[in-house]
Amino acid sequence: MIPEIKKILYATDLTPNSVYAMRYAMNSAIKHDAGIIILHVFEQVSPTSRAMVNLYLNEIQLEKIFEEHMAEAKNLIRNRLKSMCDQEFNNHPEYADKIISIETCEGFPADEILKAADELACDVIIMGTHGKGFLANTFLGSTAKRVLRRTRKPVFIIPLPRKKIDTYPGD
Repeated sequence: MIPEIKKILYATDLTPNSVYAMRYAMNSAIKHDAGIIILHVFEQVSPTSRAMVNLYLNEIQLEKIFEEHMAEAKNLIRNRLKSMCDQEFNNHPEYADKIISIETCEGFPADEILKAADELACDVIIMGTHGKGFLANTFLGSTAKRVLRRTRKPVFIIPLPRKKIDTYPGD
């Protein structure tokens, strides 16, 4: 027997076409009568970049600046996600109650997506992916590929269209 889908983790990078994948998440939520948790992960600053900044700022100054900017960025992202949801689902009031929460965190995207899926007891993960060419995927891999390799949960990878299909305020 296939397990029920009651909670969906929709991981987004907030690119303009990410709403395309969000539509799949919403469609799945409606079909399965499930809730959605929207997650955006801030990429962690590399140790090399941090070391370069430490040449000009001490650790306390750097941490204070980082915390201030992180709080501001998280607030902006939550507002952007809410705006996208409001605009996208304006004509579909049944979608409004499907969003359980909007989460943001900092770290390596694949790690944080997997951690959130487990901690929030999500049944499936839905995320978009972009084709960045043969060499990029061969040498670097993608967040979607890393999630697929390490999870035991079903993952729906939505290929995003090549052209920009949607615009929202700020795009």
